[in-house]
Amino acid sequence: MSAVGTPRTRSVVKTALAMALSWSRADALIGSLADTGGSSVVIGYHRVVEDFTSAARFGIPAMLTSSRMLEAQLDWIGRRYRFVSLDELGRELDRGGAVGRPLAAVTFDDGYRDVHDVAMPVLARKGIPAAVFVVTDLVGTGQAQVHDRLYMLLRRAIATWRDPASAFRDLLRDLDLPLDPTQLAGDPRFAVATTLRNLSRHEVDRLAGAIEDAVGVDASTAAGIEPLTWEMLASMVRSGAIIGSHTRSHAWLTQEPLSEVLDEARGSREAIERRLGVAVDHFAYPDGRFDVATVRAVAAAGYRFAYTTCTHRDPRHPLLTLPRRMLWENACVDAVSRFSPAIMSCQVHGVWSLMGGCGQDHHRA
Repeated sequence: MSAVGTPRTRSVVKTALAMALSWSRADALIGSLADTGGSSVVIGYHRVVEDFTSAARFGIPAMLTSSRMLEAQLDWIGRRYRFVSLDELGRELDRGGAVGRPLAAVTFDDGYRDVHDVAMPVLARKGIPAAVFVVTDLVGTGQAQVHDRLYMLLRRAIATWRDPASAFRDLLRDLDLPLDPTQLAGDPRFAVATTLRNLSRHEVDRLAGAIEDAVGVDASTAAGIEPLTWEMLASMVRSGAIIGSHTRSHAWLTQEPLSEVLDEARGSREAIERRLGVAVDHFAYPDGRFDVATVRAVAAAGYRFAYTTCTHRDPRHPLLTLPRRMLWENACVDAVSRFSPAIMSCQVHGVWSLMGGCGQDHHRA
C-alpha cells in the first residue's frame, strides 16, 4: 500500500480537511446544500460502554462509544444546539422547521442493555432527553442481535478454519446462498455488512445456524450485548425516554418481501404499545436502509416519523426519511486519536455523508 493510502495518512488528511472546513465554516455551508432536515440534527448511537478497548475485543467496534467520548460529543453539540425530545423535534419539523437556536435529538438503536446501565445516567445528569429504537422480538430474551451473532460466529470461524475461504465456499454451496466466499473470509466487520446487505433475514439465519453447527459458540464473547428488558424500558419511559420501533427482528427491510416489511414495522409498533402503554410515532430503518416501497409500508404501519442514516430524502414522505448522524468512539477523533471539534463539526453537518454517498438503491417500488 502506498503512503497516500495508509490509514495513518488518511487520518492526517481528514483532520487537516476538517480543520479547514470548520475554520472557514464551509462545513455548515456544505451541509446546507442538501435537504438534510434544516438546522436541526438527530444523533444516533448504538452501544455505550465504560471502556471502548475492552468492549471492542468482542463487539463490533463501530457500534461502540465509551461514556467518556459520549460526554465529549454531547458537550460539543450542547454548546451549539438545544437538546429536545424526538416528539418536540417532530412537532417543529411538522411546522416546517425550528425557529431560533437549532435543535438536536439523541437516539439509540437496537435496544442494548448498556444504554440503560451506562448511557442513561450520563444523559440524566446532563438533562438530555433520549429515544431508544428497540427490536421487539429480542426485548427481555437475552438473545444477541443478528449482526452481533453473525460477527461473533464469523470471527470464530475465521480463527478456527485453516482455509476459511474454502470452508465458506463449501458451506455457501450447500446452503445455495449467493455470496462470494472470499468476502466472508476477510475482515468480519465487512463480512457482516456484506451478508446483511445481500440476504434476507431468513437466509441470514440459515447461514448463522450453519456456521454455529460447524464451529460452536463461545458464550463468553456474548457478555455485554444483552438486550433491554420490558421492565427497563418501562423505567426509561417513566424517566421521559421515548421508545420507538426498530422492527421486530432487525431485518434489513430492502431485502425483504413487502408483506414481511409491513409485518416487521406494524408488529413491532403494536408490541411496544401493548407492553408499555405508549403511543409509538417514531421508526428507525435497520442500517438506515430504505426504498420507496419500504417507506410506503412504514407509512401504512402508522408511523409519523422515520429515520435513516444517509442524506437521501423521499419528497413524498420527507418526515419518514429524516437523516441522522450516526456516531461512535472514533467518529470524531483526529490523527492522534483525540476528540476533534473540527471533525465533529463536519460529522454533524453531514459533510462526510455528502462526500461519500450512501451507495443505496432507494428506488424499489
